[in-house]
Amino acid sequence: MMPLVMAAAGEIHTIKTVGGEGKKRRFLEGLGFVPGAEVVVLSKSSGSGSLIVGIKGSRIALDRQAALKILI
Repeated sequence: MMPLVMAAAGEIHTIKTVGGEGKKRRFLEGLGFVPGAEVVVLSKSSGSGSLIVGIKGSRIALDRQAALKILI
């Protein structure tokens, strides 16, 4: 397993687990980041480490801290 932030752009991955506590975890799960869901990194910011990902037909921007909690 590795954090989503380390995934290469364009590759499809399956989410294994979502870390974090309380509100942060529930927020990510509400966006569709649940174990078993497929996610693809659409683009990466080289400076800040933020990502734009595709999940369940939607595009979502994640900061580095959120992407580190999602393991693929």
